[in-house]
Amino acid sequence: MTGFLLVGVCAATGIAWDPFGAAAGQAGPVPRAGAPWPTAPTAAAETAGPAPAAPQSTGVEPQTEGAAAEGTPEGAAETGAERPAGALPFDMPQPAALRSGAAGRKLVFAHYFTPYPLSLDNVSADGDYYTRNYLDPDGESGKHERYGGLLRDRPLPTPPKGGDWEYANLRQEVRTARAAGIDGFTLDVLSLSGKNWDRSNLLMAAARSVDPSFKIMLMPDMTSLKTDDPAVLADAIATLGGAPAAHRLPDGRLVVSPFKAEAKSAAWWTRVMDVLKSRHGIRTAFVPLLLDFGAHNGEFAPISHGFSEWGSRSYVGQEGNTRDVQRAHGMGKIWMQPVSVQDARPNQGIYDEAGNTATLRSTWTHAIEDGADWVQLTTWNDYSEGSHFAPSLHNGYAYLDLTSYYLTKFKTGSWPKIVRDTLYLSARTQFANADPTGDQSLMMALRKGSAAARDTVEVLSFLAEPATVRTATGSAKSSHQAPAGVHCELLPLKTGTATAAVVRDGKAGADVKLPFPVDPKVEVQDLQYYAATSGRAQ
Repeated sequence: MTGFLLVGVCAATGIAWDPFGAAAGQAGPVPRAGAPWPTAPTAAAETAGPAPAAPQSTGVEPQTEGAAAEGTPEGAAETGAERPAGALPFDMPQPAALRSGAAGRKLVFAHYFTPYPLSLDNVSADGDYYTRNYLDPDGESGKHERYGGLLRDRPLPTPPKGGDWEYANLRQEVRTARAAGIDGFTLDVLSLSGKNWDRSNLLMAAARSVDPSFKIMLMPDMTSLKTDDPAVLADAIATLGGAPAAHRLPDGRLVVSPFKAEAKSAAWWTRVMDVLKSRHGIRTAFVPLLLDFGAHNGEFAPISHGFSEWGSRSYVGQEGNTRDVQRAHGMGKIWMQPVSVQDARPNQGIYDEAGNTATLRSTWTHAIEDGADWVQLTTWNDYSEGSHFAPSLHNGYAYLDLTSYYLTKFKTGSWPKIVRDTLYLSARTQFANADPTGDQSLMMALRKGSAAARDTVEVLSFLAEPATVRTATGSAKSSHQAPAGVHCELLPLKTGTATAAVVRDGKAGADVKLPFPVDPKVEVQDLQYYAATSGRAQ
């Protein structure tokens, strides 16, 4: 299993999950927010009771306290964040063009999930915590064996670093997101102490040090935070919200966007905002993310600046987005639209049929055409949901590069001009009805409302001029004519490797190969779509 995964390397919706058990100490002491937030976050207070379990590091331990005080610590080099020339089918606008005027008011955030940073232990990918414990069905003493291992993908491996490696890795993630045109992260605040809390503070410092314009929107996760005291949460929000990187409106209000806000009443949230103002001098713009927007928008409208929801992860049923954004705008509220790639959760036994890149393209199209004010990419890095846009082992930069195309249209109002041929190839590595040979007993089933499962290879072409696209899926070879612009071609999934290449005037051009072949015999069920792009070396 490990060898396969490392080839090429050597609620109903949105239930958040903390693999390190940080929720056990969530109601523990919270750092007091009094003086302005320092350049470097202070270390979190100790939790009451046993500390949450965490991977054991064999490298240099991360430093929360003082990490950002002197910029990038010595030896904490960052790699792989910027795009190589020619990676995209279009020329990406400069950051200033995406952040000024009307484009600057159309904001795009990516949902950051603290349990899955680039590295958990600063060890090379062939033996790090992801490989040994999350990707291996027998990892963590077999606790994930029932569903074939916790994860099916992982962050794109980064080499071990010296110095404050965790801070350097967070800076690298900010640079990667910024290069894609993303304005900031929505930070899933899972706990008020422990490792996830420390990482939240460190991310605030990392964002500020990389780019003062890259903002972090605070998203207290009400499926995970168990405190019933509004003052406790207000104090924690003030601690993070005092950071220069915290997202504020032009009028200075701190944006607070709790996940599953309906877990508490509107009156409870009003008390949180009252404490923020009276105790900390912080005015807020409340943008609740409601898992059931239809049922709760009326209750929350009087206290809200805007609304959001988690959304469907299948390409069908997206029409509800149009209705919801119209309802929000009808109440005079802004709307933050969810945009997603896919969703497959082995540990919950559910998945959505994403239709290759159909869900990504459909959700972006709705955000553009329905007039959303902001977008939230759901998610940047929640690998336990398989919903990540961040560069990963199995997808490389394909989904993030595609997003930059739609993001540019969303922010500028104009489709980017395609100036170079680029192909995107996506497929699963097993058939939807595959019967795993391992010990997995909990299988994923389609979520209600999803499109039906399908076995397809998708060739998504971005062409400067019309051309022939030659394809191979296993031993089956074919070709099709693709027009200039964007074109989607579906092929039957076959055992073996999938490839595609552009041919124009008899000359071969851009080509792409999925590095992971389709196998009729599999050890574990893996229903995520894998993707590759001709714009980057495989």
